[in-house]
Amino acid sequence: MALRNIMEQGEKCLEKHCRPVTEFNEKLHTLLDDMAETLMKANGVGLAAPQVGILRRVVLVLETNVPEEEDDYIIELINPEIIEKSGQQAGPEGCLSVPGVFGWVERPDHVRVRAQDRNGEWFEVEGDGLTARAFCHELDHLEGILFTSLADHIMSEEELGEYYGVGDQIEED
Repeated sequence: MALRNIMEQGEKCLEKHCRPVTEFNEKLHTLLDDMAETLMKANGVGLAAPQVGILRRVVLVLETNVPEEEDDYIIELINPEIIEKSGQQAGPEGCLSVPGVFGWVERPDHVRVRAQDRNGEWFEVEGDGLTARAFCHELDHLEGILFTSLADHIMSEEELGEYYGVGDQIEED
């Protein structure tokens, strides 16, 4: 495994529509493993292939809605599509490709995604709260959409402090 460079806002690869994955091989497995290492090192909750310069429909999301005695785990999504969404949540959202910037974004509170795993097998996964937000955020990357274009407004440090409370750490998607 190897760390990949995370592309930042202004890089053309973040503005492009990604192509489907058609070959489920060792090259894809290496990309997924590298992305997982990169995501964990960056302390994010999601990472899409265009964020590491690869224009393919590949996304990782850290599932944090787990019982207290269980560890968070990474969900690998290849060629994902949202097939169901419900509810609504609004709150601060950030991105590893737009460091230090947070915007107020509305997203569904529940999302069901259909995708393929690293071996090409189709499956469905559901997410609530932060996981639903991360699914939407990362799938937007596959269409060349950054959260900043969806934000009602970009939040000031003061607004973030009021929302999270002094001393709380803010995670980026």
